Formats: sequence, C-alpha cells, structure tokens
Amino acid sequence: MLNKFRTVRQQGDKEIIIKKSRFIGYGKPVESEAEAVAFIEEIKKLHWNATHNCSAYVVGERDECQKQSDDGEPSGTAGKPILEVIKNQGLKNVAIVVTRYFGGIMLGAGGLIRAYTDGAVAAIEAAEPVTYVLHREIIVDVDYTWYGKLENELHARGVKIGGVDFTDRVVITCLPEAPDAERFSAWMTDVTQGQAFITPGDTKYHIEGV
Repeated sequence: MLNKFRTVRQQGDKEIIIKKSRFIGYGKPVESEAEAVAFIEEIKKLHWNATHNCSAYVVGERDECQKQSDDGEPSGTAGKPILEVIKNQGLKNVAIVVTRYFGGIMLGAGGLIRAYTDGAVAAIEAAEPVTYVLHREIIVDVDYTWYGKLENELHARGVKIGGVDFTDRVVITCLPEAPDAERFSAWMTDVTQGQAFITPGDTKYHIEGV
C-alpha cells in the first residue's frame, strides 16, 4: 500500500463557456478500471445529445492503467490534454469526463486543447483534490493517572487520535503514520515508563489535515 497518494474526495462537476461552446467537466474518485468505465458511460448516457463526451482516467498504485478518449474530436486535442492534467496534478484513481455542446464557433486544435485542459481542471476543482495518508492504529491502554500526561504529549507531537474510551481504564486509539508506527509504540512505552498496554491495530487511509 502507498504511504500517501493524491486523488479527489468526491464526484463533482463544473461548467465553463468558451466561445459559446459549453464544456462541463466531471470528476470522480474510482477504485478500478471497471468503475472508471462505468462512470464514463453514465455521463455519456446523461449527455447522450452532447457533441462530444471526452474522457481520461488513471487507476492503480503505480498508475498502471491510463486511458483516454477524444470521442470524435481531432486526435490528441481532448483525451490527451485531460489525461495530462490528471498526471500533472499527481492524481491517482481518478476519472474525468469533459462534455461539450458545440456553440457554433470553431476553436481550432490549439483552442480545443486549451478548452479541454480547462474543463479537466474545472472537474478536478469541483471534485476537491485531497491527499490520503496511510495511518496505523496503535491502541494504548493506560491507567487514569497517565491520561493527563499522555493527552499533553500526544497534542504536543500532533498525533491524530481516532478515539478515547473511558471505562475502568483509558483506551486511546492513536493514528500515527504507518511508517512511524513502530517508533511511535516505542515512544509510548518510554513516555508511560512501560505502564501501558500497547496493541497495533488496522491500517487505514485518512485525509491529510482532517
């Protein structure tokens, strides 16, 4: 699993007008090529009467799957610019469709490239770019007498907290970044002078800064 990757948070769309042509950019996070293809087909059905529904997607931890479609626009003027926007922004697991309703004014090859680039940028903005970071749950079980000190130490270190359970003891679910999990556990042992029960839990992605 990647320790960190950039994608989009949700499906979103935004419309722009360029020389009377309507360009509607759609962006969505996808987990597989099949999901990307299904999303593109969904937009094509929604805009069945559009002049073009051009698209691109990047899927996989190592960007293994990259596809693009000009959907009738001159070769290289639509799908490739959309794909380049995805790659230039360092996004993974993202599908984009830019729908065009022709407004009667020819844009030329250069104009089309700029228009589809702008449409892809608009789609990504609407879908909200985010960075996901892999965290490892470290469950710290301590006596109440340690809670105040631990709370201060964790806050000072900026450790993400998944939750705190208060029973006969205090159980804190800490979320250090995955590569730091072992060092974090050793630090917790040191801070609590070996008085805590420390258990590793699941690894999960969380949005950076949230």
